[in-house]
Amino acid sequence: MKEICIITNYFPPETGAASNRIFQLAEGLKSKGFETTVICPLPNYPTGKIFAEYKGKLRHLEDMNGIKVCRLWIFASNSKNKLLRLLSMLSFSLSLTWFFIWNKIPKTVIVQSPPLLVAFTSMFFLKSKKRKLILNVSDLWPLAGLELRAFKKNLNYRILERIEKYNYQKAHLILGQSEEILCHIKKICPEKELFLYRNYPNFKSPYVPEAITEKGRKIKLVYAGLLGIAQGILKLCYNLDYSKIEFHVYGSGAEEDLIKSFIKENNHLPIFFHGSLSREKLHKELLEYDLTIIPLLNRIYGSVPSKIFEYAKLGLPMLYFGGGEGETIIEKNSLGWVVEPGNYELLNDIINNIQQDELTLVTRKNIQMKSEAVFDYEMQLNELAEII
Repeated sequence: MKEICIITNYFPPETGAASNRIFQLAEGLKSKGFETTVICPLPNYPTGKIFAEYKGKLRHLEDMNGIKVCRLWIFASNSKNKLLRLLSMLSFSLSLTWFFIWNKIPKTVIVQSPPLLVAFTSMFFLKSKKRKLILNVSDLWPLAGLELRAFKKNLNYRILERIEKYNYQKAHLILGQSEEILCHIKKICPEKELFLYRNYPNFKSPYVPEAITEKGRKIKLVYAGLLGIAQGILKLCYNLDYSKIEFHVYGSGAEEDLIKSFIKENNHLPIFFHGSLSREKLHKELLEYDLTIIPLLNRIYGSVPSKIFEYAKLGLPMLYFGGGEGETIIEKNSLGWVVEPGNYELLNDIINNIQQDELTLVTRKNIQMKSEAVFDYEMQLNELAEII
């Protein structure tokens, strides 16, 4: 049995797209006959605090569905203070370095990026002619940080660009979750072997209930996911026209308290906050809604939200408000409506012109059928296992 190790900053019981994506990758490789080990920090995301059952530990070993998981110490923080966030990343990098010194690492390693510094630590200390390093790039940093206005083009940014290039150079194979990511990497390291590895979900398409077509009923619009700055849910609450919709919000993150305060102060508006749910429970609840929105405050080059593929499998019509490659996927596969990010006037126009007969059971089943035909998780996994 071939051994493989995955190094990641996010892993269950942490919630969110990043941890789900890596857990699914680990499970998939295990199903293809790989003896899979995951190295990650003690769970702390998105709260920025070590989960209660892991507190006070420097290291924790466990078995998760046949996957060996080694959790290492981290100075946990979700602070907006850049220094504290940097210290958090450096602390996990330090734990990784110590782990590499005293433990045997498999000959095949998948390293998740971002965070850049964690990926750099892994690529630097594990580089070897006898080891195959695979870099799994889910977002383009530091470019995404620049587009989110978290960085400026200064000396620090140029240092991050050098780290990014180093990571690409030391990888034997690079996985990218979008065509834009692969195009960007190709410009920096044209000789590298690249593989498009989308975040296709691995669950059975559920039965879709008949849509309620009661005349005059408001459309039930839902958002589920991270309540961070990049998603702009608070700004969405301010700018939505509620004359034809009620808006339901699931999730947690930096804007959570501000969103709750807005709802409390504007209790005349049909906005409902439901908190965080497990992935399985969330899927069941999402089936009760008419339409979901996938927003990004600004268009981020390389970003394709994994929600697109997850909601397609659920048969949920989408309103995509993020631009870029995700917009192309929605339009090409007839999964819903697209609006350029930041154009709230056009967003409200489109919402107000959506008719109930566009949100029928037939529409939902067509979306599910497209998902099964185009977003084939098993085929993609087989191709990945073959090139590894």
